[in-house]
Amino acid sequence: MSKDSSPAWAGDWGREIERNLFRARNGLKMAWGTRFAEVGMTPKDTVWRSRKAELWRYRSSHARRHRTPLLLYIGLVSRSYVLDLHPGNSLVERLLQKGYDVFVLDWGIPDEADAESGLEVYVDELLPRAIRAVLKAAGTDHLNLLAYCMGGTLTLMMMGTRDFPSIRSLVTIAAPVDFSEMGSFYEPLVSGKANPDRMIDETGNLPANVIYNMVRVRRPTGDLVQYANLCEKMWNVDFLEGFQAMREWVVDHIPLPGRFFREVLQGWLIENGFVNGTLRLAGRPVDLSRIEVPVLCIVAEHDEMIPYGAAIPLPELLTAADAQCVVLKSGHVSLVCGRSADHRTMPILDQWLQRHSDPMLEGEVLGE
Repeated sequence: MSKDSSPAWAGDWGREIERNLFRARNGLKMAWGTRFAEVGMTPKDTVWRSRKAELWRYRSSHARRHRTPLLLYIGLVSRSYVLDLHPGNSLVERLLQKGYDVFVLDWGIPDEADAESGLEVYVDELLPRAIRAVLKAAGTDHLNLLAYCMGGTLTLMMMGTRDFPSIRSLVTIAAPVDFSEMGSFYEPLVSGKANPDRMIDETGNLPANVIYNMVRVRRPTGDLVQYANLCEKMWNVDFLEGFQAMREWVVDHIPLPGRFFREVLQGWLIENGFVNGTLRLAGRPVDLSRIEVPVLCIVAEHDEMIPYGAAIPLPELLTAADAQCVVLKSGHVSLVCGRSADHRTMPILDQWLQRHSDPMLEGEVLGE
């Protein structure tokens, strides 16, 4: 062995020593409250407000390639910044890079004044008004919708009760429709063994901490796995950015209006109204067969929040639509965040949206 050579294990040993030093340094920084990543950082402007809801339009330094705007939103129990988690890990950022005009509807944080806001407020009032606000801001007659989790289920209710000729296409991501497949966790509520009224607090809403604990019960080992990964990769600042941003979102639930909670419990969970055809909105039947626009249903094979069986029946219910279903080897959050979203979800989304968007004409400027 020459004087300049060394065994392979020496390089590995030195690298591990270096990583342990970084682990110690970064661990202390985390203990001191250092933020490795800020959430929801893509520049945006508020273009519409109603009640607590806000509509954001995102600024972009990339050339606009598509004149058909895109409206994104999630459900009511989590914060919408999961769609714009942090720089380099943002669905909004990826879509802007592809040349789309991106809007996000944020439902806001309910308080005592919203306790009696039910499905009719969100599905029949706020969502249609937000759609009109997007069209006005973008200066177009059509848009595409991308709805994540409960957001997709709310959209199906809206489009199942009246026609929306302005909607060019719909993408649902992990949207549950067969609530008999949501697992045994909800059985006490469905069977009546648990009293939902006892879960409501003095504001008339379902508290955020109750929602968080419901999520944790569905993933009993989730924290252990996350912290095992954290200890292993504490040396990697890029990993810490993603971990911290995702951890912030996972625990950052918001209250659910009491009336909304009761209506969803009865219509979605107890009656399984989408599958059984019993669902109604403001007295009108919700008929999914009236939805005729193209629909792309993206389902996660390993979804820990919305079981595969709860989301996969959707295309069968859309009897009048050109409905396509794509099953990805992802978890619930990795459908929209991280490398899985980059390599699996985004190519499918971009291909779909290109087919259902009008191209920008040379020199054209819309709604700037």
